[in-house]
Amino acid sequence: MDRSAGIDWASERHAICVLESDGCVVEQSVSEHDANGLSALCARLVELGVKRVALERPDGVLVEQLLAAELIVLAIHPNQVKAARPRFSVAGGKSDGFDAYLLAELARTDAHRFRPLQPDHDATKALRALTRAREDLVATRVGLANQLRAELERFWPGATHVFAEIDSPIALAFLERYPGPSDAHGLGSKRMASFLARHNYSGRRTPHELVKRIRDAPKGTAGELELEARRGVVLALVAALKPLVEEIKRLSSEIAAAVRAHPDGPILLSLFRDPKSTVTAARIVAELGDNRARYPNNAALAADAGMSPVALESGKRKLACFRRACDHRLRDAISTLADASRHHNPWANDIYQRARARGCDHPHAIRILGRARTRIIRRIWQNHETYNPAKHGGLQRLITTQG
Repeated sequence: MDRSAGIDWASERHAICVLESDGCVVEQSVSEHDANGLSALCARLVELGVKRVALERPDGVLVEQLLAAELIVLAIHPNQVKAARPRFSVAGGKSDGFDAYLLAELARTDAHRFRPLQPDHDATKALRALTRAREDLVATRVGLANQLRAELERFWPGATHVFAEIDSPIALAFLERYPGPSDAHGLGSKRMASFLARHNYSGRRTPHELVKRIRDAPKGTAGELELEARRGVVLALVAALKPLVEEIKRLSSEIAAAVRAHPDGPILLSLFRDPKSTVTAARIVAELGDNRARYPNNAALAADAGMSPVALESGKRKLACFRRACDHRLRDAISTLADASRHHNPWANDIYQRARARGCDHPHAIRILGRARTRIIRRIWQNHETYNPAKHGGLQRLITTQG
């Protein structure tokens, strides 16, 4: 029988436990998280005859080196590890060594319950890195934009009513030129028109309307020193937001090119009507990965995407609860796809409207539509073919019925 190992991952030192096939401890040790430590760890596991390694994360340098050493790697969700602790200790204790032993035990006794990791291709890894980096930058941008809006509301509310998005390039350019009410004291329709022309304003409001918004807004009563301080805060936030907005735009362009070049890119892009939806399609491609066996059926994909509820049943009591343990990025991307498709796809709109008629709120109805969408996603993804409305039975039946 093969030996199993568990690794409690950490940023500096990893706890390792190796078990014999009968459960006896072969070795317990600690490895440093550096080049020599990881190399020695992989060599030692191979030397001890370890075949399966369990740990609590599915990616990273350690996982890549374990896969390169031709070891079977099992990524076990932290919630599953937490639920398994009472099997071995009733006192509720926890330590790195104990978690390593627990992971090794799960790899030894429950390996059939976990799917081994399969490394993705470089194109998928690159797309995943780009989409997740953009997601983090967008979250930072939203936080800074909220802070900027709140700051303006405190002493110059009129500046928040000029443009729809406070973090748009033209809004940031306006605040950089007019960071406080004193700077915009002499701003009239002619100056506003000149400013809009320089920045290629594409809105439907006239310069006179925009100036009127500023003048009709409430006026602050801050003193001179406070105004100067808040003016400096606005300039600092604008200076932080401008390069962030540019980098997000650059990443979006890079993601669009990467998803179109990816083998699965055209498959997922065929589900979108708007050509600007490349980022959402790229997120789905990146989170699905390359391993088709990861989702053996429709229910597996719907569960991982958070589109199906969690059933709770005890006697006569039956409940369907919101699924929290899932791939949150995949759920967000499929929810975006579902919400966009209901506006142009009769089949998607029918599912959404029927869910709303049953009393479901908007997020719940989107998840119901998203679950139906996952069946289409998995079908075209497994068959390596683009979406063809003519082959969509539900859509064609609805068109025939309505016609």
